[in-house]
Amino acid sequence: MICRLLLVVVIMASSLGLADAQSSKHNVAHRGASAYAPEHTLAAYRLAIEQGADFVEQDLAVTKDGVLICLHDPTLERTTNVEQLFPERSTMVSWEGKTTRSWLANDFTLAEIKRLDAGSWFDPKFAQEKIPTFDEAVALIRGRAGIFPELKTPEVYKGRDVDFETLVAAALDKHQLRGLGADRSTAIILQTFSEESARKLSAMKIGVPVVLLLSTGKGWDTAARVNEWKGIVQGLGPNKSVLLDNPRLVEWAHAAGMTVTPYTFRSANSGTFPSVRAEMEHFLYTLGVDAVFTDNPDQFPRR
Repeated sequence: MICRLLLVVVIMASSLGLADAQSSKHNVAHRGASAYAPEHTLAAYRLAIEQGADFVEQDLAVTKDGVLICLHDPTLERTTNVEQLFPERSTMVSWEGKTTRSWLANDFTLAEIKRLDAGSWFDPKFAQEKIPTFDEAVALIRGRAGIFPELKTPEVYKGRDVDFETLVAAALDKHQLRGLGADRSTAIILQTFSEESARKLSAMKIGVPVVLLLSTGKGWDTAARVNEWKGIVQGLGPNKSVLLDNPRLVEWAHAAGMTVTPYTFRSANSGTFPSVRAEMEHFLYTLGVDAVFTDNPDQFPRR
């Protein structure tokens, strides 16, 4: 039992670069190299690896037939031609506080989703790109970078007979990404905005680091609040604006043994900084965060 616990600690430390091992800063390709290729396509993931990403992020959704796919929105219309191919398949969908008529990925089988063009919205030269399955993403990335999947919008699956966390756990087992026989060449970190999902992953003893994402700093203005999550999650992923308002969150998280990975750094919006590289440099080396989610992995200021 002691050996098993020690191995889990070693795996977590190598995956996450825990707060007492600050020398290594990590470059997380947000939706792949999404400034240069359509998000969540194999083209974007491949380019992220070529640009030196330490981790490649996947947002996960679930198809009607229970397959994990890589898709930021729970709906298909923003990044595919689903409206043209399936004009009568829209439904009313509620997520992130909005209710719209949309094409929910969970209403489509994998075979139907594979008919969609997932690249032309970004640039016609990517017209052949498809929405990848998580299996396809792992096959491309493993051994070349770490994997950083998010359990995206779990609330949309309520009442749909989808156990999101169990599906993800099964996928990690299938690809030997957790446990005693885990592939040590491929680090894995899970992330979620859902406190309920984070607690469930902890209760399941998921065995890999989990990052709790924070869209705002509301309620996270004390060290005591951070300490409430000690042992439940291994990192925090705040909106970068949260750290500009309250840089002490980094200190509190590190004191609790957690990493800090803010989002999202992109050349299209570097705020008051002269460049996205300068912005990332400030967060990494002045504020002391451990990693950043960026659309521009080629601009990561590695030292």
